[in-house]
Amino acid sequence: MSGHHERWVVLDIGETLVDETRFWRTWAEELGISQLEFMSVFGALVARGEGYTQLPDYFSALDWADRREAVHTRIGDLVATDLFPDALPALERLRGSGYRVAVIGNQPRRMGPELRAVGVEAEVMAMSEEMGAMKPDPAFFRRTLALLDEPDPTAVAYVGDRIDNDVVPASAAGMRAVWLRRGPWGIVPREEPAEADLIVDSLAELAERIGEAWA
Repeated sequence: MSGHHERWVVLDIGETLVDETRFWRTWAEELGISQLEFMSVFGALVARGEGYTQLPDYFSALDWADRREAVHTRIGDLVATDLFPDALPALERLRGSGYRVAVIGNQPRRMGPELRAVGVEAEVMAMSEEMGAMKPDPAFFRRTLALLDEPDPTAVAYVGDRIDNDVVPASAAGMRAVWLRRGPWGIVPREEPAEADLIVDSLAELAERIGEAWA
């Protein structure tokens, strides 16, 4: 293949481009739970292969649903410091290296405009809420390919921090799967997934080594 002009790099959002620490810290504060306790339970869930949706089972005395609006109000819109420091430089470097870049993840519709407002640029940007499918549903990855105008799946690298939501289903969809080891889902699991075509510890490393996903 001459150059990379037909290769796509698709990036997840939470714990990939966006550091969600502020988001979870606000939840702990709103619920009146110590951050240590909250994050410890979070880590235990990740280690067991479960997700944050199980958090209310552990803090069952608290009414999460009633607090959602208050939490979202306190968090407000995404701010530039919510992005990992390597996010924008890596996107720029990927584009400069000739890759087509997309940002597609499990997020509410409003996340698209918020990402653009803090400087995230991508040829294609889509959120699961507007797609009508969430990872790890295979429909999410089919719709991703449709949004990219149906490239050969092997020409698409999907980058995410979760083995269950990102690496395994992207590989099953025929894409190159890139595991980014950061955030709780990236750090807690010790087993390297066989499905990963590339494993990196930062987006700076991704921008340096992305070609290896097709090696």
